[in-house]
Amino acid sequence: MEDIIQEYKRDPESVYHTWFLNNDDRLKAFRTIRKSLAKVILEIELGTFGNDFKGSSLEIVLAAISEQKQVFEGAAHAFYWKPKLRIPDIYENVPNQKAFGRFLKACMEATAEEQVIAEIGKLNALQIKGLGPAVANILYFLHPTWFPPFNTAIVNGFNALFSEKKKLGSWDAYLEMREVIVTKNIEYRNLLSKDLGAIAGLLFEIGTNRLVIEENSVQIIEREIEKRSKAKDKRHKEVQADEQEEHAHTEMQYYLAKLGRSLGYQVWIARNDHKRLWNEQPLGEWSIKKLELKGIPDAVLDTVSLIDVLWLDDSHQIVSGFEVEKSTSIYSGILRLNDLSLSIPSKAAPFYLVAPDCREKEIKAQLLRPSFRHIDSVTLSYILFKDLRCDCDAMCKFGNDVTVLQKIGKAVS
Repeated sequence: MEDIIQEYKRDPESVYHTWFLNNDDRLKAFRTIRKSLAKVILEIELGTFGNDFKGSSLEIVLAAISEQKQVFEGAAHAFYWKPKLRIPDIYENVPNQKAFGRFLKACMEATAEEQVIAEIGKLNALQIKGLGPAVANILYFLHPTWFPPFNTAIVNGFNALFSEKKKLGSWDAYLEMREVIVTKNIEYRNLLSKDLGAIAGLLFEIGTNRLVIEENSVQIIEREIEKRSKAKDKRHKEVQADEQEEHAHTEMQYYLAKLGRSLGYQVWIARNDHKRLWNEQPLGEWSIKKLELKGIPDAVLDTVSLIDVLWLDDSHQIVSGFEVEKSTSIYSGILRLNDLSLSIPSKAAPFYLVAPDCREKEIKAQLLRPSFRHIDSVTLSYILFKDLRCDCDAMCKFGNDVTVLQKIGKAVS
């Protein structure tokens, strides 16, 4: 087992590195998902949830989960409403929907893992058609040290590593798997993490046949050599694409910092991005060293400090904020900027999503959603990469204050 874990950690393209260890978006997702889930629970309680997955508040939660790299790709599929099969039966069946809402609320408020296990037992006893342990992917983002995520690849990896025959759609099988996973994670915690995402990633890599162990070697040799080669090539391309996205992300932060400084503002770069390099210069050299905002609780300040770029005036008041979007969900960026606007006294400060040109239609579509269209707490527009890249120098030269962004900022009416 130790050798398998070490091989998993040595592979620079394993999900241990590309998703679990070196992915800031993973950390941001926990608060976004918890906040969005609270909205799901409230809508179910008020009877305004609706009768379809598409356009629902639950879709926002699953979109934020599905964007978490390879491990959660397809996590939303189990929650799509399939009218012909009447599954999962939580959209048109009101008692089932209410039960699901009570389950989510109890799990969110739980202070011990035994409470969540008891809630799983209650939900399982109802036998709601189509509502199985895919819900564990939500539980992971509520309690990452108690519950591992759950999908086909993770089950396959578990069965191969531990010579088991667990089934995908069973809550009992999930809980049995969880017991083994938690036990093994404690045994090898010095090599893994208290967060069960690390060991789940190991099982995922075995289940997708990227990580070869004795238990699956014959199968791989006979049937998976070509498939594994293609998977490695695909992952390599994904890692290259991620690197290109990170490069563009850093470039946009640089332009925003440069423009903010030229307009006479203090600039804050997200605290986890200070060491990123642009033209061999750390972004932190463009940023103030410490973000100080009066009247904001420490927990909120910690979240605000992760906003990609902030402009502040001489009295340390936020003038504008920017979230640079790449392949991550537009939902998440809007929610983070809305959270920021609710945390500061000035409601007139403009905030911007900064995104690749190819995502303009998606941004417009999301901002036109009913749940976002009437947000009164934030003035939200968007800026395209090409416009910021092309016009930054001109705005530095001729701009006087934050209103210069109106030249390239676009609003959705």
